[in-house]
Formats: sequence, structure tokens, C-alpha cells
Amino acid sequence: MAYRTVNPFNNEVVKEYPFATDDELQAALATGHDLYETMKKQDISERAKILHNVADKLRDHEDELARACTIDMGKLIGESRGEVELVALIADWFADHGEELLKPEKIDTIATGDAEIQHHATGVVMMVEPWNFPYYQIMRVFAPNFMVGNPMILKHAANTPTSAQMFADVVAEAGAPKGSLTNLFLSYDQVTEAIEDPRVQGVALTGSERGGTAVAGAAGKNLKKNTMELGGMDPFIVLGDANMDDVNDIAWRARIYNTGQVCTSSKRFIVMDNVYDEFVENLKQKFDQLKPGDPLDPKTSLAPMNTKKSKDKLQKQLDEAIANGAKVVYGNEPIDLPGQFFKPTILTDIDKDNPAYKTELFGPIACVYKVHSEQEAIDLANDNPYGLGGIVFAGDANHGAEVASQIETGMVFVNNFMSTLPELPFGGVKLSGYGREMSHIGQMAFVNEQLIVKTDKPNMDNLAGGLVAVDPAE
Repeated sequence: MAYRTVNPFNNEVVKEYPFATDDELQAALATGHDLYETMKKQDISERAKILHNVADKLRDHEDELARACTIDMGKLIGESRGEVELVALIADWFADHGEELLKPEKIDTIATGDAEIQHHATGVVMMVEPWNFPYYQIMRVFAPNFMVGNPMILKHAANTPTSAQMFADVVAEAGAPKGSLTNLFLSYDQVTEAIEDPRVQGVALTGSERGGTAVAGAAGKNLKKNTMELGGMDPFIVLGDANMDDVNDIAWRARIYNTGQVCTSSKRFIVMDNVYDEFVENLKQKFDQLKPGDPLDPKTSLAPMNTKKSKDKLQKQLDEAIANGAKVVYGNEPIDLPGQFFKPTILTDIDKDNPAYKTELFGPIACVYKVHSEQEAIDLANDNPYGLGGIVFAGDANHGAEVASQIETGMVFVNNFMSTLPELPFGGVKLSGYGREMSHIGQMAFVNEQLIVKTDKPNMDNLAGGLVAVDPAE
């Protein structure tokens, strides 16, 4: 695993980065722990000002950040700019709301005295983040934990090192103390070493099931709190009375955004029989209008995949699906460009014995299923090992919400595109992981929720639920 930027549009090796040394890791741990001790005594409003400044600096550097992101992993330049604005928005939100969210919570109790829960920092947090949203994935962890007072060490993906370092540089430029976010080009063994260190008190990972299993195993072995945001096979359910103009406008976007390399991409389109043919035909037309090309060119609408390895893996999965009976109704053709382009493809007739039925296809492949009842749609949506997000289109939004509540995922959007905002919790169930990032829930991911009960004088007549030694004089 080498840390290097390889432009997926033209396969050019742009820059390589050396691995961090063990001494650099130890120095980062020491700096982070010292900062944790300092932040415990710091007024949270000071950190809010710095976090607002991070947002300002991100916007100031939007062009170079967006360009670096696109060259690192191939994202369309418009999508990269949107990601920079999103992370600035997240920083501003937590700067505005973090202090209020972290205020002590009063408890109504029959215990003697006044009770409250205080929210304290716990120590250094180890972040392991993926390549598909190089800045957004960092900010989901950085913003709330910076407000708490937890310093962070970042191990980013091997193919987005430039984006990772630029983000860390912006944080430093904004005035964050050294150690607030330390980007290191770590090996997996070094990640485990960091998790085992007592100065690290939390681990946040977004990535694959395989990576999550390894990191969560190390965290569990060392009794470290952790959050896991893993893969997804999100359903896109189209009920028979859905507004098909809206469905046809959003369905292709839900699969092709970021070249389909999104955990919350709609990967399984579950369509009622009376609108199935119309849906498939419109999806074919939308896919056929996409224009592959340089992702830095605003006219390009189909970007390359992030690496040759990812493209080859997806093609192998597609070949296996076809060999096991899936029907190609569009796509599975080469694109005559040197980069890692993958022709958007539509598969139908996928039965339960097909590997594609329960395997995440992380790229521009849409699996379309025809169903004959609402219950069949719900059962099919839930018949997979993942549970991250989903979309339901229905003629009546309230009924759509009733269907959505029966879908076994962490998030469902009704009659709309899946979106992410700082006030909305992000996370899933089953093999999609556990814990939540963003929102008031994400703010509390790595805090010590300390109970404080205070009184001027103990009342020995009011000890309900207490454990007290019997007075020998009685």
C-alpha cells in the first residue's frame, strides 16, 4: 500500500508520499495527549471561533481543494466544489451549536441533591477514513470532536493523500492548535499500534466491511469506544402511485452521483410492476446521455472510477452476475478513453442465488427488481446484509413514510434524493455498522457523559436505590 496520487482520468502518477515513521506516530500521540490536557481547561467558545475560521479558510481555498480532490480520486469538479462547501457548512453548524449541545443536562431524580450529566472530552481519537469523499469524511468526525476537545490523528486512504494533507493544512492555517488534527500516512500495523495506545480513547472508521472488522476488532480488544460507518446496498422503492416524473429525474442521479461510489447510493431499484417498464426505459435514456471525459471539465457528466483496482473489481462482479443469470439491458461496454471509466450498466433478472443479490456493487451498476406488491417490495428491501440508507417514492408522502419505517436501515428519504446535512444523523445497522455521525448524536460520539450529584448535606432518610453500610449502632 503506497500513498500516492494517481490521476484516474489519465493514469498519471502525480505525487508519492513516504510512510510515517514510528517516531512520527509517537510524537503525534504525545502532542495530541498534551493538547487534550490543555483543551480541558479551555473555554469551548474559543474553539467555536477557530472552527468558524476553518469554514472560512475552506471557502477561501475552494478552488485548489476541489481540484486536488478531483485529481486524487476522479470526482467531477462540480461535485468536488460542492463537497468543499458542504464541509464548510458542517464546520459552521457545529461551531454554532456545539456549545449548546454540550451543556450539562439536569436530571429530575429522587436522589438527594441536584443531579446533572456533564459532557467531557476523553482523549485522542483515531480516524480511519475512505477516499470517496476525502474532505466530508474527515469533517464528520473533526467538527464535533474539536468542539468537545478531543485531538485527532488521521489515517486517510492511500489514493487521496494530497486531499488529506491539504485539509490538515487548512485546519492549521485557521489557527487550530498543533495536534488538533494530525494527518499521518500510516500503515495498518501503525493504526493498530495507535489504537492500543492508552492515550487514544476513541476510534472512528468509515470504509469497507473488511476494514471495519479489523479496526473494530483492535478497538474491542483494547476496550476503546468506536463508531463504524460501512457499506450499503440501499433500496430505491418505487410504489405504483409514485410521481414518475420525479422518480425518473432522481433515480439516475441517485446511482451515478460520484460515479456510484457512495455507501448511500441507491444500488437496488425495487419497482412496482405497473411502472417497471417505464422506469427501466427512462433509466436507460438517462444513462445514455452521460458524457465521459476529463472530470476537471465542467461539461463532463461521467467521471472515471477512483482506481484501476476498483474498476477491475467491479467488472469482475458484473461478469459473475451475468454468468449467474443476470440480464444486461444497458451498458457493459468499454469506453474508449485511457482512464478508469466504467460504462453505466443496468441489470435485471437477479435471483437470490446470484452473487449480486447480496453483494455491494460500488460503482455505476443499477440492479432493477420488479415486484407485485408493497409487502414484496419491503421484504426485498430488507433481504440483504446491509442497512445504511434508502429512498421511497410514493404518491402520498405519509404513506411513503409508513413504508420507510419498515425498511431496516438507519436512514430513509421519502420522495426525495438522499442528502446529508450536519443536523441529520448519519449511520446504519446490520453490516452497515453502528453509531452515528453528525447531528446531536454525533456530537456525543466520544464524550465522557459524567454524572455529578451534589448536595450541601446528606439525607440518610432518602437513600432509595443507594448502597449503604448498616450502622452498627442500630
